[in-house]
Amino acid sequence: MNDINQTSTNELEKDLPLREDIRMLGRLLGDTVRDQQGEAVFDLVENIRQKSVAFLRDGSVAAKEELEALLSSLNPQQTVDVVRAFSYFSHFANIAEDQHHIRRTRFHEIAKSPPRNGNIELAIERVLAQGFSKQDIISFFNNANLRAVLTAHPTEIRRQSTMSREIAMAELMSKRDREQLTEDEAQIINDKLKRVVLILWQTNMLRMNRLDVLDEVANGLAYYDHTFFRELPNLYNRIEKLLDENETNSAQEAIKSFFKIGAWIGGDRDGNPYVNAEVMGNTVRLQSAKAIDFYLDQLHKLGGELSLSTRIVDASPDLIKLAQSSGDTSVHRASEPYRQAIAGIYSRLAATLLKIDNRKPPRRPVRKNAPPYQTAAELIADLDIIRSSLCENKSEVLARGRLRNLRRAVDCFGFYLASLD
Repeated sequence: MNDINQTSTNELEKDLPLREDIRMLGRLLGDTVRDQQGEAVFDLVENIRQKSVAFLRDGSVAAKEELEALLSSLNPQQTVDVVRAFSYFSHFANIAEDQHHIRRTRFHEIAKSPPRNGNIELAIERVLAQGFSKQDIISFFNNANLRAVLTAHPTEIRRQSTMSREIAMAELMSKRDREQLTEDEAQIINDKLKRVVLILWQTNMLRMNRLDVLDEVANGLAYYDHTFFRELPNLYNRIEKLLDENETNSAQEAIKSFFKIGAWIGGDRDGNPYVNAEVMGNTVRLQSAKAIDFYLDQLHKLGGELSLSTRIVDASPDLIKLAQSSGDTSVHRASEPYRQAIAGIYSRLAATLLKIDNRKPPRRPVRKNAPPYQTAAELIADLDIIRSSLCENKSEVLARGRLRNLRRAVDCFGFYLASLD
């Protein structure tokens, strides 16, 4: 009995941060409802919440009858206010639960707990225990073909503005949870959370008009910035780190990009009567532009990082040649061939965007009339010149940062982003 009680106590303790997060978000939402809709609406929502808890927790018949009577008496405006309040509370609770799952996973990793089911480290450990070698695992990945296919439900009407605020809320809660904050820093985060909740309350939760197909495409593309662009390279980095014997030659990718993305959105011609050849063409164009926009942004940041000077470190002949063909004649970068090379790559990629989407990038390229890339393989080849030069000149650690992730992203998404089914 003592063991059972201790287990229950431990479960309660580990879930205490989750309950505190839910209470905190509920309090912020309640304050917003009171400030925006008035004390009467706040009291109404709180009354419904208390009666719901009493019914669900205690099975109180009286609470059920009171709740039914109260809900039946609501006028249309009260109904909207109550539905919105509980809908947002549900979303906030889901965000808190996601953060708690991340918190618990990090806790186990920090504590070096044994890997759990669903963990890639445990999967590889079990495969090795069965007598397979690391080379066997690499061969498996190199012959694997896994695709995540995105689809838009016909009734999907959630707005990007709502989703972006919820993502901002999750990021603030993560920062609040992971960092040791001063009182002022904690107050700044709490104030930002208040603003997020207020913006959400004053924003229509649902679209008032049905999305057309290209709107659905844009809605789907918005997910890439927060998921695939960032997480797919991290997935491969993690696998390659586990297969560490293959890290000895970082001029080669240890495993092929076996995880690809597919999409039905904008291509479902047998299920959506509004999809035609023009829509499919525009979908492909939008997908391509999304991928190239991401690469351009990463190249700009990479150029800011690789300020290596040939007065201090050598560069390979291929890198020097790439820099000389870049069109970057600034005297300020005369001894910085990596930056020059990246500027030339940026120019060619900008020309590729202009060719595909008839649109210029947000930052002006240094080289006018640069030839566009014909294939993503050409872009990878130029990135490999940079990587090889770094590895050959005692800068291998630099090749394993943003450059590595960018190269992997190009390999995963190419100039098409996702196959269209």
